[in-house]
Amino acid sequence: MNVYRVYPSASRPTEMLFVAFNQDSGCFACGTDSGFRIYNVDPFKETFKRNFNNGIGIVEMLFRCNLLALVGGGNSPRYPPNKVMIWDDHQNRCVGELSFRSDVRAVKLRRDRVVVVLATKVYVYRFSDLKLLDQIDTQPNPRGLVALCPHPKHNVLACPGVTRGHARVELYDARKSTVVAAHESDLARLALSGDGSLLATASDKGTLIRVFDAHSGAQLREFRRGVDRALVYSIVFCPETKYLACSSDKGTVHVFNLKSEGGRVVAPNASSNRLAPYVEDHASQNNQKSHLAFLRKVVPGGLAAAYLESEWSFAQVRGVHAPTICAFGKTPNTVVSVGADGAFLVSRFADGGECERVAFHRFIKSKEEEEFDVPPWEDPRTFGPGGPLHTPPKPPEPGQPFIDPKAGTISAKPPADLPTPHERDAPSDDAPAAPPPA
Repeated sequence: MNVYRVYPSASRPTEMLFVAFNQDSGCFACGTDSGFRIYNVDPFKETFKRNFNNGIGIVEMLFRCNLLALVGGGNSPRYPPNKVMIWDDHQNRCVGELSFRSDVRAVKLRRDRVVVVLATKVYVYRFSDLKLLDQIDTQPNPRGLVALCPHPKHNVLACPGVTRGHARVELYDARKSTVVAAHESDLARLALSGDGSLLATASDKGTLIRVFDAHSGAQLREFRRGVDRALVYSIVFCPETKYLACSSDKGTVHVFNLKSEGGRVVAPNASSNRLAPYVEDHASQNNQKSHLAFLRKVVPGGLAAAYLESEWSFAQVRGVHAPTICAFGKTPNTVVSVGADGAFLVSRFADGGECERVAFHRFIKSKEEEEFDVPPWEDPRTFGPGGPLHTPPKPPEPGQPFIDPKAGTISAKPPADLPTPHERDAPSDDAPAAPPPA
C-alpha cells in the first residue's frame, strides 16, 4: 500500500511512505522518509533497518532473501521515482536498475521475474539478467494494480485489462491469456490465490468482492463487503485457499469463508469450478446472509434478488481506523492487520463474529508521539505552560519508581523487587501501601 498516495503529505500520521507483506506474509516491509525497515510477523519484531536519510516510496521483498526492489519516494527521494533499483543488502549496494519515462506505480517480485507497473503499462522482466520478456497494455492504472503468483510451478500474473472493469490474467506456463469481465466500474483491487488458480477483485464502489477461476474466467463466488461505497485497500487469500479477507476505509477487516457450506456458487456446473473440492461443514464459520433472505423466493430476479442472496463476512475486525493492509497469520484462524499509522494487530476469528484481538504493537510512532517521547517529568503536555501542572517534579532517584502527581501511579520502570503489574492489581493484605502523590 502506497501511504504517500493515500495521505496528503501534511496529514500523514507517521514517516511511513509504503507498507507491504512479502510473498508468504511472514514479513512486511515499510518504506519511510529515511529508508526502509523489515519486520517479522510471528513473533513480531523488527529484523532490519536501513537508513538512507532519504525516502523510499516502494520496497518489495523477495521472500526473506537479501534482494529487494526499491523505488524512491517522499519529499526527498533516495532514487528517482521512475527507476527500480535492485538492492543487495549483503553487498550494501544496488546490483541492477530499470529506468522508465514515467513514474513507477508498483513492483512485484518472484524468484524468476520482476514486474513493473506504470500508468498504462505492465513490464515483465527475467530476474537473472533483467531481460524484457513481456509488456501489457492496461487501462489507466494510478493505483498500480497487479498480482503475481509466487508459486514456482505456476507462473501467473493478473492486472487490469484495456476495458474498464476488466482484468487480464496471463497464464505463462500454459501460454494463455484470459480476460475477466469483473465489474462495470473501474477496478480498485485484485489478488491471486497462492497457486494462481483463483482471482479476487473489487471495484471502486467497494461493495462486492468477486472470485473467479483464473483459467476460464468463470465467476465462482460473490461476497458483499457492505452497502455503502468504500475504498478497498487490500484483498488476500489464505495459503490453503479456505478464507479470503479484505480491508477498506470503513475501518473493518472482513473475513469470508470460501468453503462455506451452502454458499452461492455462481457457476456450480462449470467444469473449472475450483471451489468445489473445498466445501466443508463448519456451521460457525458459514458466511452470513441478509436478514431479508427469506424474501428471495417472492422477489423477482434482478438487483434486489442478487442482494438478498449475497454472502456477508462471517468474521470482522472492527475499529481499524487508518488505511490498513491485511494477511493471514501463521497461527490457524488468525488475521494480521498493518496500518499506515504504525499499528500491528493480530486477531483470531475461530468462531466468527467479532474477532478476538490477541496481539498489538506500535512499530512506527506518529509524529506527535515522536515529539513527546520524553520522560513524564519532562513532558511539556503535562508540565508546560498550557499543562495542568506548571511545576515539574524532580526526576526519580536511581532505582526508584516515579510517581505521577496527576494520578499517583507508577510511570517509570520499577526496580526488580517491586510487585509485577498483575500483583499490583490484586495486592495481598501484607503488601506495602503505595506512596501518596507528591
